Amino acid sequence: MHFKFPIRIAYYITAHGYGHGVRSADIINAINRLYSEINIHIVTRLPASFLRNRIGTRNNSIRVRDFDVGMVQIDSIRVDVTATLERALALYAMREQLLANETAFLKETKIDLVIADIPSIPLEAAARMGIPRVAVGNFSWDWIYSEFLIDDTRWSPVVEMFREQYARVDLLLRLPFHDEMEAFPNKADIPLVARPGIPCREKIATLIGCDPEKKWVMLSFTALDLSEEALARIERMEECEFLTVLPLQWHRRNIHAVAYEQVSFSDLLASVDVVISKPGFGVLSDCIVNNKPLIYTDRVNFREYPVLEKSIRKYLKHVHIPIEELYRGNFELSLRTLENAADTSINLESGGDEIAAHHIVNAVKMI
Repeated sequence: MHFKFPIRIAYYITAHGYGHGVRSADIINAINRLYSEINIHIVTRLPASFLRNRIGTRNNSIRVRDFDVGMVQIDSIRVDVTATLERALALYAMREQLLANETAFLKETKIDLVIADIPSIPLEAAARMGIPRVAVGNFSWDWIYSEFLIDDTRWSPVVEMFREQYARVDLLLRLPFHDEMEAFPNKADIPLVARPGIPCREKIATLIGCDPEKKWVMLSFTALDLSEEALARIERMEECEFLTVLPLQWHRRNIHAVAYEQVSFSDLLASVDVVISKPGFGVLSDCIVNNKPLIYTDRVNFREYPVLEKSIRKYLKHVHIPIEELYRGNFELSLRTLENAADTSINLESGGDEIAAHHIVNAVKMI
């Protein structure tokens, strides 16, 4: 297969959660590694520092734009459905302006292929320009939002916009832990894109001053509203060291914050003993490839939760912690229960980053 180089790709990433950014970065790294003459314009509202920590700047640039609203979150667990609807309706009202701006960008930059994980407006802009379109994801926003239609019909135009724009995609690269994603006409299932981290326990202990001989528990949340009483309860667990990733931070004797610039998320997760988190694609994938047990809590008003919970129960040593116990900082019972929980013997194939890279390049028009 012969291509006209350099190929220019615009890669759009939702800022709804870091999991989208992590898997997109893995795919971008695979493209950089396998196809060195491809230039990638990354378009996202995710922090540039987060992306630069995971990918190189050679052949990659970052442009700050936003094309979906995800779910407005109170913290990493709770969402505000009303505020989400207001922002989604505002996005819908601006769709033609956003499409006009983006078609101009695609033309000016001479983009050969558009990839989205998983905003839909850039896909529609590419369709209007006759540019090939690839989506990457394990769920879509029309599916997430359609659950709210039962209680509020104002969601209808938003759901239809996403559904119609997704229908114009040439190929969906469907990741594990997915729903059917019926809006997409053509799908190819790919394995996990996550890769194991490198354990670096001594390095982390030196950086943040925690005891490498104690049990390390990672609190994998972007934001978590814990009371002073809950934090005091956690601090009394002297046999454990708790690790967070900035910006999540509490100034307690046995709670330590790590910056992305110091240690990558994958290496940090590979170095701990236990992870406590909400179900999410990124943390689930990383726990699987690093063989780490997971204590997971409920995720309210997010349709993906049952799909992810089913996968947790299938692939990981796990314990469920009720949401009220999480907010109380009452981790001791869950940690003791986890010690006696059954290990899963089911493996899940990884290496989806390179498979995705090949699919993406093959989607570019040949000359």
